[in-house]
Amino acid sequence: MADLSDLPPARSGRRALAWPGVPLLVALALWAYAVRHTDVSRLDDYGLVSALHPAFWAGLAVLTTGFWFTVRDARRPGAWSAAYVLGLLVMERATQAVLYPTPLYAWAWKHEAVIDHLLTAGGLQTADQVGDMAVYDQWPGFFAAQAALQRLLGVGSAAMFMAWWPLVSSLMLLLPLLLIYRTFTEDRRLIWTAVWLFYVANWVGQDYFSPQSVAYALHVGVLAVVLRRFGRSAVRRGRPRQAVWTVVITVMVTAIVISHQLTPGMLAVCLLALCLSRRYRDWVPLVTTVVIFLAWCLTAALPFLSAAMPDMIRSIGDVGANVETGYGATPTGTGAIATSWAARLLSGSVLLLAAVGVLRQRVLRHRARPLLLVAAAPLPMFAASSYGSEMIFRVLLFMLPGAAFFAAAALLPKVRTLAADAAAQETGDRQATGTAGPRRRVIGTWVPLAALLGGTLAFVPAYSGKDRINYFPPQEVTLVRQLFDQAPDGSLVVAANRNYPDAYASYWSIDHYWFLDDARSHVDKIVRDPAATLADDMAGVERPARAYLLLTQGQLANSEMNGQLDKAQLNRIRTSVAASPRFRLVAENSAGWLYVLKQSGGAER
Repeated sequence: MADLSDLPPARSGRRALAWPGVPLLVALALWAYAVRHTDVSRLDDYGLVSALHPAFWAGLAVLTTGFWFTVRDARRPGAWSAAYVLGLLVMERATQAVLYPTPLYAWAWKHEAVIDHLLTAGGLQTADQVGDMAVYDQWPGFFAAQAALQRLLGVGSAAMFMAWWPLVSSLMLLLPLLLIYRTFTEDRRLIWTAVWLFYVANWVGQDYFSPQSVAYALHVGVLAVVLRRFGRSAVRRGRPRQAVWTVVITVMVTAIVISHQLTPGMLAVCLLALCLSRRYRDWVPLVTTVVIFLAWCLTAALPFLSAAMPDMIRSIGDVGANVETGYGATPTGTGAIATSWAARLLSGSVLLLAAVGVLRQRVLRHRARPLLLVAAAPLPMFAASSYGSEMIFRVLLFMLPGAAFFAAAALLPKVRTLAADAAAQETGDRQATGTAGPRRRVIGTWVPLAALLGGTLAFVPAYSGKDRINYFPPQEVTLVRQLFDQAPDGSLVVAANRNYPDAYASYWSIDHYWFLDDARSHVDKIVRDPAATLADDMAGVERPARAYLLLTQGQLANSEMNGQLDKAQLNRIRTSVAASPRFRLVAENSAGWLYVLKQSGGAER
């Protein structure tokens, strides 16, 4: 079965073929102008949304409109659709790297510290040596690869390139997505609209410098290989299951298993769902994944799993933990709430469109049923574990390849076979050939465009609306590095929370205590009598080690916007410490303050 787009495109002049380049160039020009005139030095609770120059929004609207009219025209070469998608990735994923002078996300900085530790220690270490951070040594694939890349590039730190990782990891997904979609259709309209919707709906933020970003790309790659090379149709067309594809899958699955804890489980449930389809009754990919996963869990990862298994078992079926609110888990303030709702509406709209596409496109509902199974497979994981209250977001992420495909189908005219189209032309049936009146053509063109444009614009607040939390200005980086440059081994660093750059620097030789992670009763005690309580908490450090208190812009933003302590309470803590004779100010700048606890006995440095 072939789609209508398989018909040869009508010949047109060179000028008509080149016109899609005009809105693309205009959009990129507007983007370039916007990033040159956007000031991120003072972000508010709306993050990058309110800081962006209006030209950015105009450019995004022009890009989306140009893409829609280009992808719907069968006369346009597919290269134009690809160019628009690449333009979308630049505007979505490269804007922050261009605007911000330092990398985003405290977790990205944490992963940079793990790589630094791996290079420093020269090998993996146990919990007796590095405590809770040993979990990263038990899934070292990503960090070992990045350490090798760092040495290959000759750079001193992964911070030199990790700001660009969202763009890189998004590009890694493009080829496997195209392979998956081309398995079920040759309609370029459907393929490229699905790719566009996938990137627009992928606001979850797992594309940053992290093991899951690479593991997810490999996950999609495994699905692409299985869907294209392990189905019955491949055998009928004279392309039997070759041992080389099993080897390819084995390599990719191994890389996933040694890099990330959750992705192998998601891959296993997706492959199991495929086995329920008569077209994919091949158990080799599933068995390969399960065997490698279990082998790793029972050997290298056993220390972590042995300690974590009781909590993991207790969390099974605790669906409420995925939507838990309360202290530290509630968006606080107009900006944080608006960002949260933008993300929810974006995901909900894509899933609703996917449901419409399944109901509306009968041909695809049958032909692409394996992709529908893959989209639904992650749902049971929602009840399997809360995964630190993040499982709901991870389930959405793993549903996206299939959901985006059917959502795109909802925006496009009904897919028909060439045979059905030829029969309709012979009978002169205008409705069957897709010829409609002006009103119907207007609805079929502008309503889907409005939906596509709304989703594309909503991506920005959903993805970068929390940049007040995630961005650390150079002054904050300087202050934190000043701390770790002077802290002796065995020192203690106390902070409100872990949302600051290099929070895990030297974690193998320096202890950390984030007091907002403590019991709420103790946090209330700190708020009532900050200096005395914190001094007592920090008093056990002996010379030559020191006890430091670090308060930074990132910590304050995270506390305020996630419902921990408000601005007045945080100012009370800082003012109390500043006035206390038990603390001495070591350094300060526009991004924070660093204090040291004075030690009794001997001269104070």
